[in-house]
Amino acid sequence: MKLYDRPCVMGVVNVTPDSFSDGGRYFNPSDAIERGLKLFEAGAAIVDVGGESTRPFASVVDEEEEVRRVLPVVAVLAQHGTVSVDTRRASVARHAVEAGATIINDVGASLANVASSLGVAWVAMHMKGDPQTMQVRPTYRDVVAEVSAHLVARAEEAESLGVREIYIDPGIGFGKTVEHNLALLESVDRLTAQRWPVVVGISRKRFLSLLSPAELRDPPSPSDRMEHSLAAAAWCFSRGVAVVRAHDVVETMQLLTLARRSESLHGQDQRGRS
Repeated sequence: MKLYDRPCVMGVVNVTPDSFSDGGRYFNPSDAIERGLKLFEAGAAIVDVGGESTRPFASVVDEEEEVRRVLPVVAVLAQHGTVSVDTRRASVARHAVEAGATIINDVGASLANVASSLGVAWVAMHMKGDPQTMQVRPTYRDVVAEVSAHLVARAEEAESLGVREIYIDPGIGFGKTVEHNLALLESVDRLTAQRWPVVVGISRKRFLSLLSPAELRDPPSPSDRMEHSLAAAAWCFSRGVAVVRAHDVVETMQLLTLARRSESLHGQDQRGRS
């Protein structure tokens, strides 16, 4: 059974000192492993391990250092569940798959050939530019059409290379303004209508804090954006998104469980009336 047969949650483990959401809280491998195990226990279908921060203007990490960060974490977590590696580098992806990862979460959507050669699943994420440039006045004529066309082209290319399990991700916050992000969320069903399951990573994103009521003096910090993240996750699940990437896995799983229960009760009610 493929992971996207039912909507599911991808938990996040950042083995970095500078990620926007946790600021190095899990930089130590043992802390990252403990965190990943807790995410599996909380119900995450996938744990996504990343060794390079891709927040706007983040520093570039040397490949060897990225491998050093993720490898011990992937090796342990892969014994307990499905692990994806969050990277834009072929060598890091290869090492992580050798250690047990079965999904390449490709921030640059350029590693389909690697996924094909290794026989693993592949997530194509849209990013305009790179972390150092992506938020410098990003512009589109039609962000929904352009992102969709880009992802469809990448997915079709991956199919031609023989990748059997393909996901597409609009890359919320990666080279997009607040308006771009909202447009993509509003029209996410245009992506879910395609042939490939959709992943959305929206958890704790900065633009969510800018949607807070005007009377709030200070926008909430990343760790205080749970309600925003859950509201966005609920919208995504309701529009057919297969995988929501989340930091707050316990709460997102509670949301998903409630949604599944509501669907079940609705189905029973409909059958009772027929």
